[in-house]
Amino acid sequence: MNESEMNINKTKIILLGTGTPNAFPERSGSSIAIIVSERPYLVDFGPGVIRRVKAASIDPVKIETAFLTHLHSDHTIGYPDLIFTPWVLGRKKSLEVYGPEGLKHLTEHIVEAFKEDIRERIEGLEPINHEGTQVNIHEISPGLIYSDIHLRVEAFPVNHGSWTAYGFKFYTPDKTIVISGDTAPSEELEKQAKGCDILIHEVYSVNGLRKRPKEWQEYHKNVHTSTHELAEIASRAGPELLILYHQLFWGISQNQLLDEIKERYDGKIISGNDLDVF
Repeated sequence: MNESEMNINKTKIILLGTGTPNAFPERSGSSIAIIVSERPYLVDFGPGVIRRVKAASIDPVKIETAFLTHLHSDHTIGYPDLIFTPWVLGRKKSLEVYGPEGLKHLTEHIVEAFKEDIRERIEGLEPINHEGTQVNIHEISPGLIYSDIHLRVEAFPVNHGSWTAYGFKFYTPDKTIVISGDTAPSEELEKQAKGCDILIHEVYSVNGLRKRPKEWQEYHKNVHTSTHELAEIASRAGPELLILYHQLFWGISQNQLLDEIKERYDGKIISGNDLDVF
C-alpha cells in the first residue's frame, strides 16, 4: 500500500458538537463524525449539525449513515436538518439511521411535520429528487449493528436513567473507537473500552456540581459521569487517548476540569471543542 492509499484509509474523527442542553454558542449539540476512506458516518445529531458538517469541510450530500445513542433532544434536534438539508443540496440516496427503540416513531413524526415542505419542493419548480427524503430506520439491539467495506459498528447498553441508551464501538482499518453517549459509570462501557485506541466520553465537573441545586445534583449523579469517576474508568480501561465531550462545567474552566481528572488519571487526555480533529 502506497502513502496516498494509507492516507485515504486513515480514520479521522471530527467533534462536530461537544455541547449539552446548555445553549453555549461556541458548542453545538452533540455530534461526532467518523470519516474512513473519505466516507463520513455521524453519531448523534444535535442542534446545528449540518452547519457544523460544512464548517468541518464535509460534504453534507455524502452523509448516508448515522447512529443515535439515545433520544434526548440535545442529541436529536438536528435530525430534521440531517434529513432535509442534504436532500435540498442534492442527496439522492435514502438516509440509513441506526438507534434505539422509539427512533421509528420520532422519524415518522418529523417527516409528517415537514410534509408540506416536501410536497412544495417536489411539486414546485425546484429540480429536486424524490429519493433523498427517504429514511430507513434500524432500531437496534446490543451487538453488531452495521458493517461495510470501511468499518463495523457494535452497540452496547449504557446507563442513562430510564432511557434505552447505547454506546458505540467503531472498528476501522487503523483505529478502535469507543463513544459513550450519555451515561453514568457503566461496567459494560468500561469492558468495551478496554485497550481501545480512543475513548470519547461525556463528563461533568465534581466541583462544578456543588454549585447546582440539590435536585439537579441527584439527577446528574445518577445519569452522568463525574470527572473522578471517569478517571477511574479510564485508569482501568487504558485507552491510548481519552477525549472529553458533552462536558458540564458549571463555572469551572476547561483546565480545571482536566485537573480534576488528572488527580486520578495519568493517561493522555484532551478536553474536546467543536471542530477538533483527531
